[in-house]
Amino acid sequence: MRLIDISSPIDAAFWEPDPVIHKVMSAAEGARHMASEMKAHFDLDFAPETLPGGEFLTNDTLTLTSHTGTHVDAPAHYGTASYGEARTIDRMPLDWFYRPGLVLDVRDVGTGTIGADRLKTEFDRIGRLPDALDIVLLNTGAAERIGTPAYFTQFAGLDGPAVHYLLDLGVRVIGTDAFSLDAPFTHIIDEYRRTGDRSVLWPAHFAGRDREYCQIERLSNLESLPSYGFQVSCFPVKIAGAGAGWARAVAMLD
Repeated sequence: MRLIDISSPIDAAFWEPDPVIHKVMSAAEGARHMASEMKAHFDLDFAPETLPGGEFLTNDTLTLTSHTGTHVDAPAHYGTASYGEARTIDRMPLDWFYRPGLVLDVRDVGTGTIGADRLKTEFDRIGRLPDALDIVLLNTGAAERIGTPAYFTQFAGLDGPAVHYLLDLGVRVIGTDAFSLDAPFTHIIDEYRRTGDRSVLWPAHFAGRDREYCQIERLSNLESLPSYGFQVSCFPVKIAGAGAGWARAVAMLD
């Protein structure tokens, strides 16, 4: 079995709308911290030099959103649901996140919106439709701009009918290599100003208010995968009460 990493990293060096803060406690600092904790909690004097090399353990402290790096959006992220309570990420069924996958190559769309007809054309090209609960991944080409401001403005997202088309096929997890499953913020606002049509406002996310499904955003390396014939593992981190959870997404090929 080949394992192909399709995740993007959490990297404090990347450009992000909400910057990542990553602080590293060195092993030497860890020894001094441990000695301080021993004194505070157990009234025990402990010299850091007692440890080999005067070192204990390293530690990392990060400040970031749950939507940084590859992550899974839960139904609770989309707003108030019409169907009842929208579940948070820790309550989603695990069997949604280990399923056969399909990749749709929609790089030709550029920046803008992907409609249901474009998805149907791509399913015709690869010669199959997804089965119920298969994971559909969109290769928009956005991953090549990761770490730059362009990553957040140059990509394609689904419109509302495209999301409902996939959900009608039984798909419950939709993935993309882009920052969002919706079109870029600037594109959405421009379309709304041009048309006055409120249905162009974040239709992919808002579809989740009426039907329960999850998105995997900020994937990468999708061009390395065949159109189908692989499994996707994308279990989200179990953050209690959260609208999203980070995931190490991996494709598994026999």
